[in-house]
Amino acid sequence: MIGISKLYCSQGSSGDAIRYGHNSALSDITTDKTYVPKSARERRPVVVFNITRTCNLKCVHCYSDSENKKYTGELTTNEIKNILKDLSRFSIPALLLSGGEPLMHPDFSEIAEYGRSLGLRITLSTNGTLITDNIAKELKKLGISYVGVSLDGIGEINDKFRGRTGAFKEAIKGFQNCVTNNQRVGLRLTLTKQNVQDLNKIFDFIEAKNINRACFYHLAYSGRGSKISEYDLTHEETRNAMDIILERTQDFYTRGLNKDILTVDNHVDGIYLYLKQLKEHPEQAAKTLELLKWNGGGTYSSGVGIGNIDFLGNVHPDQFWMHYSFGNVKERPFSEIWQDTSNPLMAGLKNRIPLLKGKCKTCKWLDACGGALRVRADVFYNDPWAPDPACYLTEKEII
Repeated sequence: MIGISKLYCSQGSSGDAIRYGHNSALSDITTDKTYVPKSARERRPVVVFNITRTCNLKCVHCYSDSENKKYTGELTTNEIKNILKDLSRFSIPALLLSGGEPLMHPDFSEIAEYGRSLGLRITLSTNGTLITDNIAKELKKLGISYVGVSLDGIGEINDKFRGRTGAFKEAIKGFQNCVTNNQRVGLRLTLTKQNVQDLNKIFDFIEAKNINRACFYHLAYSGRGSKISEYDLTHEETRNAMDIILERTQDFYTRGLNKDILTVDNHVDGIYLYLKQLKEHPEQAAKTLELLKWNGGGTYSSGVGIGNIDFLGNVHPDQFWMHYSFGNVKERPFSEIWQDTSNPLMAGLKNRIPLLKGKCKTCKWLDACGGALRVRADVFYNDPWAPDPACYLTEKEII
């Protein structure tokens, strides 16, 4: 994640400790028992746990290729609880319950309550359509730290992406129910050709609905999202989108609105932000680059600072690597699998810099970007160490 509000506007958030270190420059807030790694390399992984594949929607870019049906072979509730015990002992900083649609799991509340009893910090990734007032109250009671509601545009654009008319209105009710019940909630949106023209409207929506956090994801080529040409932005479109995100984030900050804006799955965003800042506020830019280097970008992301367990128990470098498994938690604990570098991909992800090729290898920002998202290179080039095809920096900017 790239903390746009943090890096571009010096506005602190609770996630800064994990992303940029407790004693890093610009550390302008105290953290409330937040996990603070000594270095980015020593991070324990935030674990995305797909507790079910079943979903009430059928999104066109779904990385797990989910739909509204019962899937066989999924982990039992008892197996999930045993996994949570291991994750707690492994001291992961956060657990993200995902799917499919995690709220469709018949034992969701039991799973979340058990995880909290083990001391796990639990967040939720949901399409929001099932969050009634009672569900919002339950999430608050369970101690869910954060609810991320996925949208893919305003009104009909979202409904087309989500595969059902009315999904947008239902998600909005979910947002409102969370806000009413003082449940921390934010928006998650994947940037695509279909919604990027409405980016300003989305920022207007964030303000109008009193949403305090928004994450803008770059497309990862996984599952139904592998139809790259149909959904993915050109490099020019990505740069234009970033300009809007930076401008609107600065506007929120200038007007005193407490909005935590982030981008996800393309660490090039940090360099693009820095280069713009270098022209406008060089002193601030120097501090930004320091933080980006501490974070390391992709260097300490997939396979290091984030991991995934799917609905069958398979362990992946992150949620977009469904095509590659390091092993299954039914056979070995996650903590053991995660630390086993006998697997060449796991070893490579934990020390990827010497393996990177092409413009990533020679880029002068490598220590701050780290080659960005390796799964895009793997899917696009069939080589996890090839350049990230979503890098939108020009040759002049990287030499």
